This record gives sequence, C-alpha cells and structure tokens, in this order.
Amino acid sequence: MTSSTLSLSLCAFDPDLDQRPAIALELDVQHNDVEQPLHQHRKGQLIVALHGAAQCEVPGGLWMVPPQHGVWIPGGTLHSNRVTHNAHLCLLFVEPGTADLPDKCCTLSITRLVRELIRHLAHIGPHYAPGSASERLALVLLEQLADAQVEQLHLPISEHPKIRRIANALALDPSDRRTLGAWASELAMSERTLARLVQRETGLSFGRWRQQWHLVVALRQLASGAAVQQVAGDLGYDSVTAFITMFKKALGASPTQYFAALR
Repeated sequence: MTSSTLSLSLCAFDPDLDQRPAIALELDVQHNDVEQPLHQHRKGQLIVALHGAAQCEVPGGLWMVPPQHGVWIPGGTLHSNRVTHNAHLCLLFVEPGTADLPDKCCTLSITRLVRELIRHLAHIGPHYAPGSASERLALVLLEQLADAQVEQLHLPISEHPKIRRIANALALDPSDRRTLGAWASELAMSERTLARLVQRETGLSFGRWRQQWHLVVALRQLASGAAVQQVAGDLGYDSVTAFITMFKKALGASPTQYFAALR
C-alpha cells in the first residue's frame, strides 16, 4: 500500500461513527516518513508497529513506537503521526469506557497474543455483530491490553520559546553537541537559569533530555534499517562504542540485541 493509499484509507475511515468495543485497521507504508497531520478522535487509539517504526507527537510530548510496541492515545487527544518508509502498522480504535487503559499517552509493550488479536480484528473488519464471537475476542483483547507494560520511550517537549528553539535545532541537526553553557550564551541567559528552565519544563536535566532525544532518533533510524555506525555518526557520537553504551544504558541492551529481541 502506497502512502497516497494510506492517506485515502484513513480519510475514508471514521472510527468515531462506530460504537463497537474495538475496531482495527492493518496498513503498509512504502514511502518515506509518511505523516498524518494534527487530528483527534472520540475513541482512544493504539498505533502498533509490526515492522518499521512510528512516531506520535502531542502537545508537550513525543512518543516513539519501535517494532512490537504501540503508543496509546486517549480519546480527545490532539496528535500527529509520522511513520518510517518500511512501516507496517495496526491501528486499534477503542470505544471510551470499554477498557481500563491509561488516561495519558504512553508507549506500551505489545505481546504476541495482543498483536495477533488486533490483526484478527483488522482482518474481520469493523462490522461484527454485538454478542458475536468476534466481539468476545475484542473484549479479551482489551482485557489483555490493560495489562500491557508501559515503556519509557517518551520525549517531553516544552512550548517555552527558548526550549523550543533548542528542540528545533536538534530536529534539524541531531548531531548538534553544544553544551548547556553554549546554549545559555546563545539564548542570553545564565547557564544555571537555563538548567532550571529545562528541568522545570521537561522534568529532565539538559543532558538527560538531549540523550532521550538521541534515543528517539536512534530508534526511528534503526527501525528503518540504518546501520548502527551510520546512526552513531548522525547523532554526533565520537565512536560507535560511545553510542552503544548510551543505548544500552537507556534500554538495557545494545541496538543489535534490542532489535533481535523484538523480532
């Protein structure tokens, strides 16, 4: 399915018209960095990456969805989605009040059972009958999903103009290694004041916030097929070893081990 077909499929499909407990779509993307603009649903939405990766941005934050993970977006939340060229996705739409799911966006680890139940729901389509075996499967799916493990793949993004300026610079050039002091000088403020501002606006130190940004970029590039050496260079690391050390400290495994475990 091409990116234009993806857009047409989503535009022609309004999940909010349906009141079944859960309905699903399965989609392939073949063009690079397909993006769905800012929008919202009455229903909650789970975006599951079967292959490749997806990225979801809401006011104040960005969530990464590597393979075999999903990002949960509660109903009524404004969000935009961006996917890699090789992404194969499932979209699950959940009727409000039918499942005990988080009231804030989060990345969830998706078990094989949950994944296959979502794919089955996408295969049968949205028009299953109330009380049918398909509806019972949908309810089992929601019960299993409520127990999913939350993963720390979140990048807080502040709308404060000074923080946004740093974020925009990192978005254009993730290898930008300017220190907190250098940024403070450019933003005409003291290093201590900027450190407090970043901590207040994001909940993280400047170094930890930039590392989380690097992690999000790395996951997106690695999921799209980029080599570890290329990603390390794109992020401005002095060596591949330094990048692998950062990745392992954050996610508990090297990039190769992490993606092998997902497969």
